[in-house]
This record gives sequence, C-alpha cells and structure tokens, in this order.
Amino acid sequence: MPRRCRAAETAGGGSPRRVLAAALTVLVLLSGAACGSRLPESDFTGRDGASRPMPTRAEPLRVGIVTSATSPVGGEAFTGPREGATAYFDRLNARGGVDGRRVEVHTCDDGGSGVGNNECVRKLVDEQHVVALVATAVLDYAAAPRVSAAGVPDIGGQPIGPAYETYPHLYSIYGSLAPRTGGKPGWDGKLYGGTEVYRYFKREHGARTAAVVSYNQSASAAYARLVAQGLRAEGYDVVTEQVDFALPNFRAVAADLKERGADLVFDALDGHGNARLCAAMDDVGAHVTAKVTNAQNWTDTVRDAYKDAPRCRNSLWVTGSSRNYEDTGNPAVREFRDAMKGRPLSQWALEGWAAAMWFTDAAKSCTRAEPETGATRACVDAYMERGEPYSADGLLVPVTFEHLQKPPETRKSCLSVARWRDGEGWVTQGDMNRNCFVVPQLAYEP
Repeated sequence: MPRRCRAAETAGGGSPRRVLAAALTVLVLLSGAACGSRLPESDFTGRDGASRPMPTRAEPLRVGIVTSATSPVGGEAFTGPREGATAYFDRLNARGGVDGRRVEVHTCDDGGSGVGNNECVRKLVDEQHVVALVATAVLDYAAAPRVSAAGVPDIGGQPIGPAYETYPHLYSIYGSLAPRTGGKPGWDGKLYGGTEVYRYFKREHGARTAAVVSYNQSASAAYARLVAQGLRAEGYDVVTEQVDFALPNFRAVAADLKERGADLVFDALDGHGNARLCAAMDDVGAHVTAKVTNAQNWTDTVRDAYKDAPRCRNSLWVTGSSRNYEDTGNPAVREFRDAMKGRPLSQWALEGWAAAMWFTDAAKSCTRAEPETGATRACVDAYMERGEPYSADGLLVPVTFEHLQKPPETRKSCLSVARWRDGEGWVTQGDMNRNCFVVPQLAYEP
C-alpha cells in the first residue's frame, strides 16, 4: 500500500501545456484558492540529493506523488493522476516490480497550499529520499524550485501553473520546448500555445461562429480573451458573453447564444457553471454543434453533472493529448481500465497511469545501464532528457522535451477528440495521431 503523509495546512488569503490547459488554472483561481506561502529557503539549505548514500539494488525504489487532494476546489479535482499512478505501481509490483525491485509509493496531500506543498516535498525529497516525483497534481507548486535544485525528476505532472515551463528536472505530461533555466517561465515570461482545437472544428465540422463565455472575474476574463484570440486567428466570428460571478444569469446568455447562432461554445467557467449554462441552453432551445470542454472534465461523472441538460449534454466535446480512456479497442487502455476497477475513471487518471509507466521505463533503462545501483535521480533525469518522443505505449500523443532559445512561430500539433453520447459515454473522434495541424503559436502570459 502507498505510504501517506499529510502536509500542514494553513489559512490563506482569497485571492496555460497548451492554450486550453490554461482552463484548469482559471477554474482554480475562480474558487479563490490561492492560499499559503513559501517556507524560508533557509529551511532547505544543505539538503540536496547528492548528500544521501547511493542506493543499492536491495532497496525498494521510492517514488513520491504530491496531490492537492483536500484543496479548496474540492476533494476530487486533483486526485485522478494519483489514482492512475498508484494503480499502475500496484500492478507493476504484483508482476515483480522493476527487475525484481519493488516500487514503494509515498503519497502526500499538500492541502492546496504553498506551505503544504513545501512540507510534502521536504518529507518526500529529504526524509524519504524518493528517486522521483510522479504524476504531480497540485494547486500551488511552491516547492518547484526546491525539487529542481535537488535534481529530483518530476515526471508526468499536470501543468496547473507555469512551474513545468520554468524549471529544469520538471517534466509535464504534455512536454515542453521552453528553455526551463529556472528564471522566467517560457521565453522571457511568455508561453505559447497553438490553435489546433479551433482548426479542428473549422475543418471537420465547418464551424464559423464561436462563443466564449466567462465570468466578470479577472482570471476568467483573461482566459476568455486568450480563447477569443485563438479563434480569431483561425478566422472565426467570435461572440463574447460575460456573466456575474456572484449572481450569474445563464438564461440571458443562453438566449443570446441562440439569437447569435453560435456553432461552438467555449467557456472560462467552473464545472458547476458549465452545468448551469448547459441547462439554460436546453431551456431556451440554444442548440450548438459542440459545447467544448477540457481534459479535466473528461470523466465518467457527466451523466450526473449534466442531468438537467440532456440535449446540451449530448453536444459536449472534449479535446486533449492522450488516448480516450473509453477506447477499449486499444490494449493499453484495456489494461488501464482493468487495473482501475473500483477507482474513478477519468482522463487525468489515464495520464497518471502514463506518468507511472514513464518513470518505470526510465528506471528499467537505468537498471540496464547501471546494474550495480539501478535507478538514481541523475540516471532517471538523463532518460527524460534524451530527446526522444515518448508515447506511453500509445496512450499519449508523443511527448518531447527540448530547450529552444526562441519560441517556434508554427508547430505541428495533434489532438485527441471525443464527444459524449448517452448510452456510449465518451466516443473517440478520429485517431489522435492523425488529428494534426500545422498551426501558429500564440503568446500569452501565465
């Protein structure tokens, strides 16, 4: 069983991976969840990974999983990657581990705070001496500088903030081309994302008019502007709608969407707001080609969450960079689902499974290269930096890590697409390795 440690919680003040991945950050900010602060850097002085004894082949391989399991945005918002990763390691250990060496999983809930995140990293890196962090999914990655300074590879984390585009040794599940030298995120503080999602709906479904719905809240409005920018770059007529965060009138928005004849609806709303918007769209008869959401909402809870909006529910589409967890014709997906019996199914859980597989492939490579010591932090990190695309047995659109000094102006980008159908669930739309487009890369500030 995984070993669990509970980080300290503190009260705090209330307060995009690609362009669409920014949605999660916005939803977090909408909930007023930026809490806690960093621990003093002096607390970490002298605790680098090189100071501990060299591991031996007799020891288990220790990995850490940090999750904001009890964050202010809800108990299940961030737990999918952890569930997928622990399911993978359970099955791996049942089959003998990494060349006979068991993987010992240490999980830690950081409570969604910066202080809690630092405490989790202190315990896992300095006390448990984990070889790597895997499938990180946290609200405030305050300890990212500490992880990087210790040379601990963080593999397959969800890029909820800019840390994975800033620091070396951090490897998001979606890859990165940024320099990642530890200074400003991306390229001089700017990140870049493609317009492949908008290109897809224009090419495959002839969409021409798109609506973007946001709250009158700064983070939500900023993300909505980013989506609108990408849509306009692809030639769409863009309709912008905004509702009051405290007292949203979704019915008025839905009525205007119907009047304006929107083909697509994108949003910068939380999950609850999305469901209410869909219900309002059904009430007024606003029918669209697609109500587009993101991978965080790619779950098996749609039936319940959208129970009051059957028509809108069946117009839900989702895009991402990993194979649909409902694609049971794929053997890698079948293995994932078999191991996940009794655990909630979601796209983030599949990506957590892929992250654990990524670490395991790195560890096996190290065992072959360094038979005396097996996997070490440095060896695992070198595997991640080898410059070869990784697909987790076909579960991921091939992921690459490079350190480009200038951002690309265009890039070939592929995406996984699914739509919801009652009685079938999420139905895959085309092969994710063929849903590809050469698209412009647009700048934004995280």
